[in-house]
Amino acid sequence: MDLATFESLLDDEGQVLLGHIAERSGSESDLALGTRLRRDHPAELVAAAMSQHALRRRATAKFGEDAARMYFTPDALEQSTRSPVAAHRAARLVELGGTRVIDLGCGIGGDLIALARAGLAVRGIEQDPVRARIARANLAALDLDGTVEVGDATTTTLEPDEVAFVDPARRDGTGRTFRLDALVPSWDFVTGLLRGRAVAKVMPGIAHDAVPPGVQAEWVSDGGDLVEACLWGAGFGPGPARRATMLPSGATKVDRGTVAATGPVLSHLVEPDDAVIRAGLVAELADDLGGHLLDPHIAWVTTDSPEAEPYGRAFRVEAELPFREKQLRTALRERDIGTLTVKKRGVDIVPERLIARLKLTGSRSATVVLTRVAGEGRAFLVERCR
Repeated sequence: MDLATFESLLDDEGQVLLGHIAERSGSESDLALGTRLRRDHPAELVAAAMSQHALRRRATAKFGEDAARMYFTPDALEQSTRSPVAAHRAARLVELGGTRVIDLGCGIGGDLIALARAGLAVRGIEQDPVRARIARANLAALDLDGTVEVGDATTTTLEPDEVAFVDPARRDGTGRTFRLDALVPSWDFVTGLLRGRAVAKVMPGIAHDAVPPGVQAEWVSDGGDLVEACLWGAGFGPGPARRATMLPSGATKVDRGTVAATGPVLSHLVEPDDAVIRAGLVAELADDLGGHLLDPHIAWVTTDSPEAEPYGRAFRVEAELPFREKQLRTALRERDIGTLTVKKRGVDIVPERLIARLKLTGSRSATVVLTRVAGEGRAFLVERCR
């Protein structure tokens, strides 16, 4: 979609088309609807309106009810932050004393929306004129204040009281990239910002030793999905080096330098949230739950308490089963197990292949944890605590 077509979409004819498509969606096929509309409207405008309607439906997962009034491009929607995550980041920025934010590479304005709603004065910089226009339209559609300029994020002058936010693109010519040296803007540019009051959204797989000195790293999960790592610049002052935040609860666990303790299997196993694991805070979780690890290198916590939410999922240990496959098959068949879920960590097993080889035919379902305890392979029949 070019800029002229998007401007037409914002005009009266385009708005009527969007409303009509939303009203008729599901009542007639997209093919029939598009064919009928092209009789009275330019083909390019109909295609743009149909595309926007489809994108709005997809965007509901990230933006909720706001999606029905917003505008998107497919690639910008893919990179956009989920609104609960953006809202959490904006709220934390307010807590840290931020008042004005410049979004360097704001895309279609998803983060600008959250920042503006948190009461921050926002300014967006976007090199793509179409995305910049969409960002302005999205702010206006949601009755939010803010400005968006077409420009190069790397040469923009920051005002003294502006906090910089940057969400570097993580895609190259071959698809999604997991390399810091492939980010756009560059990792050098991002780390330069992080020496001051700046916030950077990066891939959740970032290594701990890649985080610059003095920068706080926060891993965020939403509904159990690990979605990002957020780096908080050294200019915000000292604080825990690593943090895990679980949404929608907002529960947080921070690095306390806890030394991992190990011990025998207790009445419950806890599978930590991925944010806790990536932040390296499994030892802190075990300590808070009055438990310990099964193995110093494996992210399973054992405790006598079933109260692990929202930091992890607790399972009651029903029995220990043989770890060897033949004996495991016999034990499961004796329990009339037919549907099996296998959770494995720290052992060289492919769950799907193991389940196929077991050839279970019973009437009951079960979950088995395969892991190591003090370096030895062990198997446990467990039941999820609700």
